[in-house]
Amino acid sequence: MKLNGWIEAYLEHCKVFRNLADLSIKAYRWDLQAFVAFHQQNGGRLSVKHITDKHISAFLINEYGRDISPKSLARYRSSLHSLFAYIMQKGGISANPVELVNTPKIRNKLPEVLDVDTLIKLLDIPLESDIAIRDKAIIELFYSSGLRLSELSNVHWSEVDFPQALIKVVGKGNKQRIIPIGQHALIALKQWLPYAKLWDKDGSSFVFISKRGGHFKPRSIQARIKYWAQRQGLWERVYPHLLRHSFASHLLESSGNLRAVQEMLGHVDISTTQIYTHLNFQHLAKVYDKAHPRARKK
Repeated sequence: MKLNGWIEAYLEHCKVFRNLADLSIKAYRWDLQAFVAFHQQNGGRLSVKHITDKHISAFLINEYGRDISPKSLARYRSSLHSLFAYIMQKGGISANPVELVNTPKIRNKLPEVLDVDTLIKLLDIPLESDIAIRDKAIIELFYSSGLRLSELSNVHWSEVDFPQALIKVVGKGNKQRIIPIGQHALIALKQWLPYAKLWDKDGSSFVFISKRGGHFKPRSIQARIKYWAQRQGLWERVYPHLLRHSFASHLLESSGNLRAVQEMLGHVDISTTQIYTHLNFQHLAKVYDKAHPRARKK
């Protein structure tokens, strides 16, 4: 089987047996097809037995020359490594050529967060229209429960438990988790519910829909958040994942419970959650520098 055939088989495997989300499959396809395109342009043979570590390295070096970030290069390598591991498992090759290729070094970049005062300003949306009521519910839920954009976009009313103030979401790998909903978000959702019922002409039962009754897609949600950030006079670039970062950072700062934050965010590996502890240490260091008499710089 040639490389393209192996890619299709691997992506099907990811979908059926690993339960990867459509966006993850799409990202894998993008990475793997980028390698195929480069390999073909340079006269490479598409038989997997003829692909070596030199071909993988040449591809990554070429991408580096195009100013692709180290994080993206590491993702390319990871995607190729997973593909060739699958091919080796199926007996298509005897060794994984990516094993001999070094992973690009990535500097850990701390996530951006909004401070509490800025978030209060953002959430102080005047409820002058049904659209404003919907949008406030969107932003409140993002900050209240730390949802990913795809999770919030796909929530149904049946997954919102008003009496218990809980919401069930389906995250990466089709894994379900149940998260508390804060009081402000709960109120905003209750205010939005009657308008949602009026707009939902097709009975889709999505929590967030357009005025025409259609599913409110991720790009539309991003655009509404950007609109309200500008209208509320914020200089910061505000986007859904920034609200998720802010949720995690503020919750960890208040509770100190890293495991609970990990569960609410749906992180498989706690090291992913630990990056927010660095934000808190950074904040404490600034407080110390300002307040402690022996820390002040002369």
